[in-house]
Amino acid sequence: MKTLFLQAPSFDGFGGGAGSRYQTRREIRSFWYPTWLAQPAALIAGSRVLDAPADGLSVEASLDIAEEYDLVIIHTSTPSFPTDALFAEHLKQRMPTILIGMVGAKVAVDPHGSLTASEAIDFVCREEFDFTCRDIAKELPFESILGLSYRLPDGGIMHNDARPILENMDELPFVAPVYKRDLKIENYFSGYLKHPYVSIYTGRGCRSKCTFCLWPQTVGGHRYRTRSVENVIAEVTWIRDNMPEVKEIMFDDDTFTDFKPRAEEIARGLGKLGVTWSCNAKANVPYSTLKVMKDNGLRLLLVGYESGDDQILLNIKKGLRTDIARRFSEDCRKLDIKIHGTFIIGLPGETHETIQKTIEYAKEINPHTIQVSLAAPYPGTSLHKQAIENGWLKENNISNLVSATGVQLAAISYPHLSSDEIYHSVEEFYKRFYFRPSKIWEIVREMLMSWEMMKRRLQEGVAFFKFLRAHEA
Repeated sequence: MKTLFLQAPSFDGFGGGAGSRYQTRREIRSFWYPTWLAQPAALIAGSRVLDAPADGLSVEASLDIAEEYDLVIIHTSTPSFPTDALFAEHLKQRMPTILIGMVGAKVAVDPHGSLTASEAIDFVCREEFDFTCRDIAKELPFESILGLSYRLPDGGIMHNDARPILENMDELPFVAPVYKRDLKIENYFSGYLKHPYVSIYTGRGCRSKCTFCLWPQTVGGHRYRTRSVENVIAEVTWIRDNMPEVKEIMFDDDTFTDFKPRAEEIARGLGKLGVTWSCNAKANVPYSTLKVMKDNGLRLLLVGYESGDDQILLNIKKGLRTDIARRFSEDCRKLDIKIHGTFIIGLPGETHETIQKTIEYAKEINPHTIQVSLAAPYPGTSLHKQAIENGWLKENNISNLVSATGVQLAAISYPHLSSDEIYHSVEEFYKRFYFRPSKIWEIVREMLMSWEMMKRRLQEGVAFFKFLRAHEA
């Protein structure tokens, strides 16, 4: 079947979670690659990936493109599902015979509710959906396809047996050729990565048990299944040779450094290729591994610190202590490895005092840049279940994760700490971290290094101040 993989138009600047963990508009406009769509697209000859938000396409323009296909598969998320379903309904009105399905964490944890929400959705793919999508495109009988939930001719809903998780990750083709074929890489921008960049996965799953983290609990699982070192190096080589404009490669595995000998082996291979790269890491990587990575092209680590309070880290099963994270941060500083640190306000155990403690902790370890999020109880996570059981989630309603414009809201509140107080602590966190003489000078010094960085930081600064004003309002 002529197949379109679609990130549907949604909130301005909202990527919908395709390859991204942060399913809201960001402080600074940015998009991550729709890797979860590109991967099944690589299995289907003649398919296309269309990322409407990144391309700035309107609903009408997206419908004009989508109606030319036999099969449209939309990546959705809990915040974007209502608008994604509405898009499907508009498409069905235009082309009643078109087959429309959805993939993503939202439909993986609630396939029945997703299908009953709109008759325009013909099927949803659960679990890891790469080969499920391929089988649908090959027009195999629906009843024979594992991991599929679909609408019967009489209106009933059928849920097939689960699809086993993929063990041999080398079975998946490279996604980079799909990026080059279908996407405008200049549209993919992140404030802490060089531009343009490319992000790929070298494995799936995460051994950590963080109660808030969406992907391991809904799609990827808690076993880290990896591609072979040779396979990873081969794709990076392809990127280097075929996408010479790329200045940085980001490995978007939940925790790339979980298998340290493998991370070191990949690093040595990347060093021979002469590429600049970054990755997600837990704040427990030893100095020896960090040095191998740095010596072979590592520029930046994206690190989830979450909180500066050890009890909160224990509550969320982070598997990390602040003293270990402090030592890790100091090691990175010695090796001149940049850190983009992420923090979450409103996790179980949060108080006025722990918020202040985390702000001071962030200032102490001083990542180069930070992202401050609000605790988001996504369906399918332990945090969501805990929030419902304890009455922390207003009216047991998950529809208040984002506002009508895609801005993240404080969904959780506690008897001693209101959602409004949690929400506005984000502004305080950012101001106290960035509006320090030492941090301002650090940013100015970086800007003085190049005209390109000067323009970039000024643009980001304007966007950041607009975000703060909008957030305060």
